[in-house]
Amino acid sequence: MRIRLDIAYDGTHFRGWARQPGLRTVQGTLEDALARILGGEVRLVVAGRTDAGVHASGQVAHLDLDEEQTRRALTVRGGANPDQAIHALAFRVSGAVGAYSDVTVRRTIVAPEGFDARFSAVWRRYEYRIADRVTGYDPLERLRTTTVRAELDEKAMDAAAQSLIGLHDFAAYCKPREAATTIRTLLAFDWRRDERGILIAHVKADAFCHSMVRALVGACAAVGEGRLDVTDVAKIRDALQRVPEVKVLAARGLMLTEVGYPDDDLLATRAEQTRARRDRD
Repeated sequence: MRIRLDIAYDGTHFRGWARQPGLRTVQGTLEDALARILGGEVRLVVAGRTDAGVHASGQVAHLDLDEEQTRRALTVRGGANPDQAIHALAFRVSGAVGAYSDVTVRRTIVAPEGFDARFSAVWRRYEYRIADRVTGYDPLERLRTTTVRAELDEKAMDAAAQSLIGLHDFAAYCKPREAATTIRTLLAFDWRRDERGILIAHVKADAFCHSMVRALVGACAAVGEGRLDVTDVAKIRDALQRVPEVKVLAARGLMLTEVGYPDDDLLATRAEQTRARRDRD
């Protein structure tokens, strides 16, 4: 049985998603909790591996259960039907990680046929929050908002963001990884101030390479400060070289908010296509 898990976490005190020996990670925390409930070996496959300090409100993962784990998942007090028992697994994980935890499983369901949390995804959406001199510093927001000590021009930042949309090689905005492609389709990118004046970026792409979102918002912040022109961000992208003017902003401002999937009858096809493309890369 394959289970889909919808997950949220405050990344402040995690060393990222991926399990690492001797370090506290989201994957390690959840797998340990699930193993206490289900027994045996537990391995989560995630839609997007977030870096240390990055948050998530809409992370997605899947888990394959063996026969014994399936039996234990379906065995709950009150004799619930199978769907109710799998739904209750989310509450059982919340109990295992403890009250007021910085990670929770919001929902667990039996995954549709062909579903793969990573390879079936067609897009990921992130949000990035910046407080500038217009907003001022709020200590209650410090764990999820980056502070820039300048007055930022949100219209210039939005124009710069719009100029980056499309299918491109984003090598200039990624930390290189051996044998990994930096070609991505940036589907949406915009900046707006919320009712409190905090600058919020919405960034959506088919996938992201390492540190891509934080570099993109760093480039826009440089435009907002006047250190770069609006047209410079696309020129930097097309030159395919990282430049010192583009800073990778702090992880604290970044949150994975949503992962998009196709209709259920297209899940398996999408997963096969994505795997084939990654193999070619």
